[in-house]
Amino acid sequence: MGSIGVGLIGTGYMGKCHALAWNAVAPTFGDVDRPRLVHLGEANEALAQAKAAELGFARASGDWRAVIADPEVEIVSITTPNQFHAEMAIAALEAGKHVWCEKPMATSEADAAAMCEAARRSGKVAVLGYNYIQSPAIRQIGRLLAEGAIGAVNHVRVEMDEDFMADQTAPFNWKHDAKSGYGALDDFAVHPLSLLTMLIGPVSSVVCDMAKLGADRALADGGRRAVETHDIAQVLMRFADGVSGALMVNRAAWGRKGRLALQIFGSAGSILFDQERANEFQIYSTSDPAAVQGFRTVLTAPEHEPYGRFVPAPGHGLGFNDLKVIEAREVLRAVADEPARVIDFAAGLAIERTVHAMARSFQTRGWVDVA
Repeated sequence: MGSIGVGLIGTGYMGKCHALAWNAVAPTFGDVDRPRLVHLGEANEALAQAKAAELGFARASGDWRAVIADPEVEIVSITTPNQFHAEMAIAALEAGKHVWCEKPMATSEADAAAMCEAARRSGKVAVLGYNYIQSPAIRQIGRLLAEGAIGAVNHVRVEMDEDFMADQTAPFNWKHDAKSGYGALDDFAVHPLSLLTMLIGPVSSVVCDMAKLGADRALADGGRRAVETHDIAQVLMRFADGVSGALMVNRAAWGRKGRLALQIFGSAGSILFDQERANEFQIYSTSDPAAVQGFRTVLTAPEHEPYGRFVPAPGHGLGFNDLKVIEAREVLRAVADEPARVIDFAAGLAIERTVHAMARSFQTRGWVDVA
């Protein structure tokens, strides 16, 4: 595989995360050429130049279109706020570039569908940034489910909680604006839905309730503005194969920093995982002798690929950015037309349709089928 030319649009937290992953993927895996960091785009020239120097990009522009137009750029990382994803991704695909776009896919179902169609027409790789599916623990849980380690799955319960929106005295920001989406559902719930997509399968129907902390927030320059998004959502789900599920998300949960807690219940056992303890999972099996039945904690280790690419010893642990490095390797596999563990735009559209079905359920106050 030859060295690929990378463009990056957006240099906030996730932009830096993408840049770190592109820099680390070759030395971590040792089986790909180091990507070339070609062109970085930001909101203005000064910021673009500063971030390019910081992150190691050869060129910088205050116009994202210049990144896409650069003939040396072969893949574009898009890490801008949600409402800009569709325009940028479609432009990149129409210019013949591969795309690695952060979640959520878009703020409207129509935009997500247009992105998916642009990817189909282009024939290029178009992948969404769902790095939690790359976790060695989650990969091992998937293998255990496939092997029938806990029998037939009958119920799954998942919670995602953080507290970055919990302070009600903090001023109104872009995530309170309806232009960013529904709130916790698309900003947040898409992550657990990515895990469920990989581990359980598609959701067929939902019923949803949502809540806000308060009606309005102070503006930084004075006055107040109505909060247009919801920070809390609770959903009951049915999967296509009849499995029942429950999803609870809260981005205003004081004390929770990165909770993504998954419980999978089967006919012969259960599996538990929590992203706040990302390097372990628990399994209960009815096949164990009665005298010692109980949850066993399994620490991630080199046996749980690709953990060993980072650390040679069990229990030492990987972090959030390491998952992004794994994701970068999977993106490169997809570009090379190799089997890849990714959520492409087609699978991402299914997640988006699930989110929009949840929103419709909240509006109609009843069960809604996922289109």
